[in-house]
Amino acid sequence: MDYTEFIQLVNLVEHGETSAEIFAKLEPYKVKRAVFLAAGLGSRLTPITINTPKPLVRVHGKRIIDTLIDACLENGIDEIYVVTGYLAEEFTILQHKYPMIKLIHNADFNKANNISSAVVSCHLFENAYVFEADLLVKNPQIIRKYHYCSDVLGIWMDESTDWCLMPDGDGYVAEETVGGKNCYQMVGIYYWNKEDAKRLRKDLQETFEKVPGGRNRYWETVPNQLHQGEYKIKIVPCSKTDVIEIDTYEELKQIDSSYT
Repeated sequence: MDYTEFIQLVNLVEHGETSAEIFAKLEPYKVKRAVFLAAGLGSRLTPITINTPKPLVRVHGKRIIDTLIDACLENGIDEIYVVTGYLAEEFTILQHKYPMIKLIHNADFNKANNISSAVVSCHLFENAYVFEADLLVKNPQIIRKYHYCSDVLGIWMDESTDWCLMPDGDGYVAEETVGGKNCYQMVGIYYWNKEDAKRLRKDLQETFEKVPGGRNRYWETVPNQLHQGEYKIKIVPCSKTDVIEIDTYEELKQIDSSYT
């Protein structure tokens, strides 16, 4: 199926079309599951994260990770996995509200970077969203039921000191850098199609087990840096008002005055 036909079929479904033939054609492009990487320490959000994992911190009364989970459920994505590490036992509370959630423990969370969370869950990445679990979603529509190819959300910036994605002429990731101009600031929301996920699983495991310094890598640098040019990952633009990453306690206080 070419991209034009894909968009036409998705538009028909979004406008209420229920043809079995259309759903059959879109099936290979449908999101099958969501994987949340939630093992980190959240140290920059202390003292809040001393007893509460960052994804479980409440903003205006709602847990950060709930905004992601609810956006998935609104789009029919109900096969959900959460990779835990720091204060792993606290995440069982999610299963009271969301009984479909399955927890995966990352025993290496305090010995390696977040690539360790990707390694223990990458067998689930086919036709799946992979989320950093500390993102506050304000616009659930950024989560979509169907994807034509592997992609990543990014916020266009004239200049940024954060992790940046440089696009090629067709809007795919050409390079990942720390800081940049006229680039997309990376949002930790990826979608992986079947073919790329199989390749990524092999590359993640090989990097973690065999590459010097591989255990200290951020997982997304494996496709975007170590294997630059081997993946075609489309950059999907979003805005600062769609999704927010709360990095520090000061930023949390600015968003939710109850913490002041």
